[in-house]
Amino acid sequence: MEITLAVNGQAYSVVPEGRRLLAVLRDDLELLGTKLACGEGACGACAVLLDGRPVNACLLLAEAAAGHEIVTIEGLSTIRARAIQEAFVAEDALQCGFCTPGQIVSATALLERTSRPTREEIHEAMAGNLCRCGAYPKIERAILRAAGAT
Repeated sequence: MEITLAVNGQAYSVVPEGRRLLAVLRDDLELLGTKLACGEGACGACAVLLDGRPVNACLLLAEAAAGHEIVTIEGLSTIRARAIQEAFVAEDALQCGFCTPGQIVSATALLERTSRPTREEIHEAMAGNLCRCGAYPKIERAILRAAGAT
């Protein structure tokens, strides 16, 4: 069964065959910024925006994403997203970089809903994103910088 996915402002026809959205994004659409790490929805490396809300693409069947707007790290081109990316670089919040796409996707969603988040709001919004390098203080500073709160 062929479905249409709206990804980064473009329509794609795919045959998901019961696969997760992450597999379709990476294997069929060659959008490699979204990472596979735990495969269980516990780390956030696979975060994408689904209708503006962060979701773990490793848990979502591709069929369930049909009819929704999907934005991957490659599709983040808003002024806000660029500010977040620049803040991650400025605050050295990248470390190894593996979790960075998911972190930036989640931070973008946070700042789209709350332009001046508190530290508590940042912690809550980013709780689903793990960083094995332990760059959490730098990530928090990057989000605050992007919000203009530093």
